[in-house]
Amino acid sequence: MAESHGNAKGATAHTEADGGHKAPFPPFQKDTFASQLVSLLVAFVALYLIVSRIALPRVGSLLDARQNAIEGDLAAAQKLKYDTDNALKAYESELAAARARAQAISTETREKLNAVAEAERKSLEDKLSVKLAEAEKTIAATREGAMRNVRGIAADAASAIVQRLTGVVPDGKAVETAVDRSLKG
Repeated sequence: MAESHGNAKGATAHTEADGGHKAPFPPFQKDTFASQLVSLLVAFVALYLIVSRIALPRVGSLLDARQNAIEGDLAAAQKLKYDTDNALKAYESELAAARARAQAISTETREKLNAVAEAERKSLEDKLSVKLAEAEKTIAATREGAMRNVRGIAADAASAIVQRLTGVVPDGKAVETAVDRSLKG
């Protein structure tokens, strides 16, 4: 790249370094290639020994410890699952037994209540039939008394009507017989 510095003569200044490429890239130099190869081999062997003797056993022990922890956790989880399944089965059997007991208690209570209700119903029916019989006797007695009064009133009315129509007082027995026949028939 050329720059102008304002010289009157129009000179240009270069920013590039003089000399260019004189030597090849150091790893590719023929005279140092063998020593670089040896130093690379020494570095590789040293790195291999460090990794294989120190790092890999530690990583391996960490992986083994992790695998053992995972297996232990899985075994514990399996045991907990087994315990949970057993607890669930026990719970379900207890629940079924409790439901059966509740059903039996319910049935027994229902039967007792039905027996008590039936006894109450019979007692009420007996009381009702006794009261009904008493009421019927009272009605019959009231009717009998009313009929006696009706016979007497009817006999008196018939006797008064006959007397008024005929002017003769009728015989009391004949009037009562006539009234009895007309009420019965």
